Amino acid sequence: MNDMAQLIEPLIPALRRYARALLRDRAAADDLVQDGLERAVGRWHQRRADGSARSWLFAIVHNLAVNRMRQSSRRGPHLPLEAADGVGAGTPAQEQAWQHRDLLRALQALPEEQRSVVLLVSVEDLSYAEVAEALKIPIGTVMSRLSRGRERLRLAMEGAPAAEAAGTPHLRRVK
Repeated sequence: MNDMAQLIEPLIPALRRYARALLRDRAAADDLVQDGLERAVGRWHQRRADGSARSWLFAIVHNLAVNRMRQSSRRGPHLPLEAADGVGAGTPAQEQAWQHRDLLRALQALPEEQRSVVLLVSVEDLSYAEVAEALKIPIGTVMSRLSRGRERLRLAMEGAPAAEAAGTPHLRRVK
């Protein structure tokens, strides 16, 4: 039990960052991490002894997040009470805040599989192998998704047209 706590406890801040980046809602992210930790503790005996606890925990949180995102897409968008009242409406004037907002929007616009890889590699500093293990995909797929995700983020931050940033080719009529 002490071994489990020593492995899990240092990972909690990284799990919270990842969950917040995926869900963009502090309360929902904290609930997600709580559920993930509860699942990990309850199924600790199922963990592979030769596997990375870090990858295993990120896989649990990732899978729970995907399930929740699927549920919320079926249920429709959730409008927080603060948004309904217009409380907190106001845009920051600083350029850095605008860039941060634009980056979050561009990140949110990425397909889920690219967003997950970009967050795990770039924010959580997992190796390609750890990401591959956590998401149950080949390392080549990790590298491909990371490359495409970073390119889409770059194009979005440079103000590229939406179709170009989404990777959709421009179509033109040929006569």
